Amino acid sequence: MRFGPVPLTKAEGAILAHAVKTATQKLPKGHRLSVADLAFLAEANVKEVIVARLEAGDVPENEAAARIADAIAPDHLSFSPAATGRVNVHATVPGLFVADRSVVDRLNRIDPAITLACLADHVAVDAGDMVATIKIIPLAVPGTFVEQAAAILRSEPAFEVKPFAPLRAALIATELPSLKPQVMDKTRAVLAARLSRSGSRLDNERRVAHTAEAVAGAIAELKATHDLIVMFGASAVADPDDVLPAAIRRAGGSVEHVGMPVDPGNLLVLGRVGELPVLGAPGCARSPRENGFDWILDRLLAGERPSPLDITGLGVGGLLKEIPTRPQPRDTAVRPRPGPLTIIVLAAGRASRMGADGRHKLLAEFNGVPLVRRTVETALSATGKVVVVTGHREAEIRAALAGLPVSFVSNPDYPSGMASSLVAGLSALDDSTGGMLVMLADMPGITAEHLSRLIAAFDAQSSPVVVRAVADGLRGNPVILPRETFGAVRQLVGDVGARHIVERCGLPIVDVELGAAARIDLDTPEAIISAGGVLKE
Repeated sequence: MRFGPVPLTKAEGAILAHAVKTATQKLPKGHRLSVADLAFLAEANVKEVIVARLEAGDVPENEAAARIADAIAPDHLSFSPAATGRVNVHATVPGLFVADRSVVDRLNRIDPAITLACLADHVAVDAGDMVATIKIIPLAVPGTFVEQAAAILRSEPAFEVKPFAPLRAALIATELPSLKPQVMDKTRAVLAARLSRSGSRLDNERRVAHTAEAVAGAIAELKATHDLIVMFGASAVADPDDVLPAAIRRAGGSVEHVGMPVDPGNLLVLGRVGELPVLGAPGCARSPRENGFDWILDRLLAGERPSPLDITGLGVGGLLKEIPTRPQPRDTAVRPRPGPLTIIVLAAGRASRMGADGRHKLLAEFNGVPLVRRTVETALSATGKVVVVTGHREAEIRAALAGLPVSFVSNPDYPSGMASSLVAGLSALDDSTGGMLVMLADMPGITAEHLSRLIAAFDAQSSPVVVRAVADGLRGNPVILPRETFGAVRQLVGDVGARHIVERCGLPIVDVELGAAARIDLDTPEAIISAGGVLKE
């Protein structure tokens, strides 16, 4: 591939390396230049463009990404259409993402032009989660490299999603006077929530004395009718011959491993009675926070049989106490989200890209309904509490929303940028608000169902997270900010929005795939007309 600037007279058929924007039109990066394109650019007084010219054997970026993706076994995976040299890979079922570092590394070392990035090995995923992305760096790549990459992926899997299997689980909990019944009740609820992710259920619970004999008796009673037994000791395991491992042996089973190099989670016991896995949980597993117990439980739910070699290899990355790297297990019954969620609709901007003729995009009508009213009605369909921030042409915007059960807040500082509208919207919330869903008023593709999916993802978490809409894995809007970010929102200034908070708040981010609607907004008269709108003064 040849790359560089060329005069327009020599650019026909070449691929634009950088977008070219004029007063009336934009040609995107990756666009193949036609005679009509060159005439348009000449009229706009463009003298030269930076292009890529394919040579014999070169494969364009999208075709290269698609051919590499086609070599991946599609079991439990879905693939986005190739765009800008990228194919994103998503899980289609809840399960365990398993990666082979050696295969991924071999592919990435073919040539820097071809890249494959994926999640860490043995990470639990939900259906719809993005698990990997293939990205071609230049606009084209030699076909020989593409074939090498595809051959590697056909010969052995770089990654896969192992579906979780719904298991019938039983809980054996030992009792001591020092352990309160309320703690045991919470333990059962937390375990049931952990199992529910895989469709598994907690069928039975036995509370017995803290002795090897009592626990062994409970194992013998439950083993024939269950696929998994989880044991919680009233006192932590202090030795391979302590109560829980001793009970597994008394029940005719074998103890495969005691302890693990993951903190929290060190005091785990793994054994079997016949083919039945018996898992002695560490005390930290009474909490919904991620710990080593989750790692081993997820492997069992995905049909794996963790070995001592697997467990002892978890030390690198095993320090979890201060590292909230992933969303926490669901525990809505134990720790509900504090307070209701409010949707903040941002409708204060000047719409500067609409031109100087005075037309306002939010007043453009779709099937006779102003865009801003359509957006707010969508918000109201998803939740009962909506705040609309107004500024530019405030009286007309509010008139377009007449009769709707919303609260208004004025932003006189709207010329300074979006930050002032976020701060204004936040000022309208009361102390009971658990989070704010920030919604732009010019995104007609966002539906009430989209908003409900974002809200459900937020409600499902047991600890603070940011929930973000994505389109084919690319960040978009709307976004939900928990109340833990409100202090940072108040500090925003200038033309910055929620993205600034999302990327700097340090909280886990839960991405919800909404498709193209998450990135389509209407900023120009042409975009409104193309979307079926009618411009108004």
